[in-house]
Amino acid sequence: MKRRQFIAGLGSVAAWPVAARAQQRQPMRRVGILMHLAAEDPESVRSIVAFGQGLEQLGWSEGQNVRMDIRWAAGNADGYRKYAAELVALAPDVVLGVGGTITAALQQASQTVPIVFVLVTDPVGFGLVASMARPSGNATGFTVFDYGFTAKWVELLKEIAPRVTRAAIMRDPAIATGIGQFAAMQSVAPSLGIELTALIVRDGSEIERAVTDFAHRPNGGLIVPALTQTSVHRDLIISLAARHRLPAVYPYSYLVSAGGLVIPAIGGVPGAKSHRGSLYRFWSRCGRDRRRRFYVG
Repeated sequence: MKRRQFIAGLGSVAAWPVAARAQQRQPMRRVGILMHLAAEDPESVRSIVAFGQGLEQLGWSEGQNVRMDIRWAAGNADGYRKYAAELVALAPDVVLGVGGTITAALQQASQTVPIVFVLVTDPVGFGLVASMARPSGNATGFTVFDYGFTAKWVELLKEIAPRVTRAAIMRDPAIATGIGQFAAMQSVAPSLGIELTALIVRDGSEIERAVTDFAHRPNGGLIVPALTQTSVHRDLIISLAARHRLPAVYPYSYLVSAGGLVIPAIGGVPGAKSHRGSLYRFWSRCGRDRRRRFYVG
């Protein structure tokens, strides 16, 4: 899709409230949403409620002038592709993708439907956009952490647990951005006297086995990055950390609410508040700023 066509598409989304006042019988707009968690997950419920409230504040009421088609992938990679195809087949005006892997699946399903993503660490490294300045294609959205910030997680772990000399960072090998995160952490770990180890986390059984094996040696700690699998299996991870007495740093406040130890609360990143705000900002940005092509925030 050409840049001018993409901007025109988002501009039409932004103009919906104006058009709704001018035409009483305007066709209902459709928004597709592909969530990374399960439908019954409390964080999913809170996120969708917050998103609906954001729509209401901008003049959009579910069932009246906008319809939300939601699919719940629950951390299943096969479900990403299946549900992405289902949503695209519904001919939505715009699609919201939560996470890099989900957004990639949406892009594979359509090169024309406008896609807005949230909870993506490195859109360029993920292959979702060509560059920050000129993303091209049909996707735009919000980042969560830059690599420099993830290095702070190692420093925070050492601060809360000075005896830690070994730290395990959870990684999904299917996500290329994990390489950059690990490299950023490795750049500061030696100066703190910490040896980093990557734990592969593709499912619950693998998480339990990896954490248990890591905990056999003393002075260990956990770094839990923002991954779909760490969100889906957060209760398991938190219980394992408590069982093995492993101090742990988590990416989002809702993991701490579930019993996790600490999050990095710096600036306005999701460590200080839940990513639910990103869902609202997605729609607010479409409604308030018709000119901006890409936003990192």
